[in-house]
Amino acid sequence: MTPALRVLLLTAVLTFVGAGSIAQTTITFWHSMGAAEEAVTALAASFNASQNDYRVEPRMIGSYNDAQTRLIAAFGTADEPTLYQAEIAFFPQLVADGAVQDLQSLVDELPADYVDDFYAGLWAYGALEGGRYGLPWNSSTPVMYYNADALRRAGIAPPTTWEAFGTAAAALTSRQAQGAMFVGDSWLFEMMVLSLGGELVLPDGSPNFESDEALEALTLLHDLGRSGDLAFYGANESTTAILTFIRTRTLMTFASIANWPEVRRFSVAFDVAAAPVPMRESGRVPLGGAQLVVMRNASEAERAGAFAFWLHLMEPENLAAWIEESYYIPVRRAALPLLEPFYEADPNRAAALSQLERAVPRPRLPEFNTWRRLLDDALERSLRGGQAPADALADVQRRALEVR
Repeated sequence: MTPALRVLLLTAVLTFVGAGSIAQTTITFWHSMGAAEEAVTALAASFNASQNDYRVEPRMIGSYNDAQTRLIAAFGTADEPTLYQAEIAFFPQLVADGAVQDLQSLVDELPADYVDDFYAGLWAYGALEGGRYGLPWNSSTPVMYYNADALRRAGIAPPTTWEAFGTAAAALTSRQAQGAMFVGDSWLFEMMVLSLGGELVLPDGSPNFESDEALEALTLLHDLGRSGDLAFYGANESTTAILTFIRTRTLMTFASIANWPEVRRFSVAFDVAAAPVPMRESGRVPLGGAQLVVMRNASEAERAGAFAFWLHLMEPENLAAWIEESYYIPVRRAALPLLEPFYEADPNRAAALSQLERAVPRPRLPEFNTWRRLLDDALERSLRGGQAPADALADVQRRALEVR
């Protein structure tokens, strides 16, 4: 637990001890922050101690995929939460299904300078179909993790282009390790396509899985895999993939900056570093993370309490404490001065921050929640099963059009 989080929790405890017992509206909060559960608990406790009208009860509900399944099962039942952390590719589906409340009337009460303090792309994500359905909190971008010792010994600089990445992966591969590793998750493949200047979904909402950039990205991965320079793991094998990296069996990979504490904690055998992903001049990176949403069946009092809790999370001191514990990127500029010592202490922590101006939302249409699973399957077929990249992408395109 960071010093800032200790202060937050101690203050909450001392305040709570002196508070009287009155009737409060309970706000149930389902989240997927297993690695930062302690921080979520402390933030909820500090909010509960700061006022007497509401009581937030956080509950870690599992991974994003687990949480999605459990939320669907809880729709319309007494188990449905008040506040839910919706992974950003699932978020548009919830809006399209009418499962979450429009919070525009509450947002309209915020001062203009408060709203302007948010990074534009991060703030805009929650606005959809003419309303405000999502509130930012945990946002991230993917970064490149690499074994700094191995690259230093080989005289290789961290690659800043995909051509250099392929060359470095081949040069680093030996009998003991593969130069690169890739997890077949749609978010990371989307990262490659965007960084090459392409996009998986066109502005009119049409799937674009057969683009030149998508073919270039999958061909690079496919060729590196066939030559033995890249290890592939499926979307559900991320834990195994991380283990190969920290055991120095693979030397470069990609993941969210929020994975940094976990990777750093276990990489005792080498110096791990993080850098922006390889990028063309026109390249971008996809945002990751989630939006906080208020579920459809929440009462007016629960809705107001959930929004009040979000405002508490957005206080610069609380946001800074959250970033230091979770390593997500700050959604408000007001938190940056408080985070200067944190980033200066280890420049690797700022790898995602340096990409923030290039960060763009994932496709915000309900079909994409299905399309990304089709893409995961295609990556599996091509990078593990050997299917030609063009054929794998053509199949995704065909199937995506069928379910559009």
